Amino acid sequence: MFSVAPGRLVPGPYRSLFADRTFRRLLPVFALSDLGDGMSVVAVTWLAFALGPDGGRGALAGMAVAAYVLPGALGALILGRWMRHLSARRLLVIDSALRAVLLGAIPLAHAAGLLAPAVYLGLLGASSLLHAWGKAGKHSLFVPLLSDEQRLTANSVLSTSLWSATIVGPALAGLLVGAVSPAWIIGFDAATFAVLALQAGRTVVPPTSEPVAAPVTGAQRGLSILLRRPELLGLLVVTWVFNLAFGPVEVALPLFVSGNLHAGAGLLGSYWTAFGIGAVIGALALGAAKRLPLWPAILGIVAGHGIGMLPFAFTHSPAPSMIGFAFAGLLYGPYSALSITLIQGRAPAEALTSVLAARGAVLLTASPLGAALGGFLLDRTSAPAVLVGCGALMIAVAPVGAVALKLSGDHRQRRRRLPDQGGQA
Repeated sequence: MFSVAPGRLVPGPYRSLFADRTFRRLLPVFALSDLGDGMSVVAVTWLAFALGPDGGRGALAGMAVAAYVLPGALGALILGRWMRHLSARRLLVIDSALRAVLLGAIPLAHAAGLLAPAVYLGLLGASSLLHAWGKAGKHSLFVPLLSDEQRLTANSVLSTSLWSATIVGPALAGLLVGAVSPAWIIGFDAATFAVLALQAGRTVVPPTSEPVAAPVTGAQRGLSILLRRPELLGLLVVTWVFNLAFGPVEVALPLFVSGNLHAGAGLLGSYWTAFGIGAVIGALALGAAKRLPLWPAILGIVAGHGIGMLPFAFTHSPAPSMIGFAFAGLLYGPYSALSITLIQGRAPAEALTSVLAARGAVLLTASPLGAALGGFLLDRTSAPAVLVGCGALMIAVAPVGAVALKLSGDHRQRRRRLPDQGGQA
């Protein structure tokens, strides 16, 4: 799929990266599973709407989105004793195989007429139980194979795969929902994980990749550092609330499309495609910015994203909200890179991995919780109200975060002055 011959238009780091046989073999199956997950963004909620009772469809959709993600945090906490000694490759294979089996059971249960809401939620939740470990395996697999420069390039390629899936996956799912049940789209997602498990299982990696450190151990250590550093803690809180506010969007947007615009899954896929295109453009534009004040940019992104949600108040046409959602994606694209850059500059170098692990463990709870909350709100108010409310919350985060940042800065200055004052006493 990739040529290893050097080309003038291909930067050196990419040529050397794709020359690595292991990376070259696994990247296509990583991209395929990313595509399957991108399609499930539409399929999971659409199937929940089909299964949910009247007056409870929003709640079931919210619980489905939460079940598809949240148990991964629980698995990271309670399964460390058994999983932390496994190699990166085995973690990836076990997680992929589990998701293939359990997600694959959803279309089979649907075809047999056995897919009740409780069964659906149970299969989604169980499929995600080891996913935090699978992600750890995915990002640790290439560590012993690549140089520092190649690792950065590899992370960029894997990130590009995720954003590309955000563009293509929902749009493709939107087209397929008109022809097949969303249960079979989830079945395709299961098949992509089966391919990933088989390919990863056949891949030979150096023994130095074994074992992966336990995420829970790193998270515990990193969390104590975050609690002692007000600026890093403030960034974590801002990001958590930002993700919490975005969680209801995954549930409310399908209802907005079906209930307010009277359209189908094709338009829903178009919304996510517009968001993904905006995110890709934003992420690429970040690379051209040589000097950028991190905190003002982060808070500006959160507020700007909220502004992009306000056009959902207009329900007569999809155009205003589609443009606003693309604008929100444009700003969302650089957010993760900016926040991690800030952490890299503020956290102790020897504890950076632990701090990032703690950040990931905490943030994993935000979006599913927001989705579940959004589902219950949808049964009590309208989809436009929930979407605009999410935007208003994001806008409110920015000034609150700015005030908290100012107070933490003043606190640090007072602490730095205390030793001098004590010496004069």
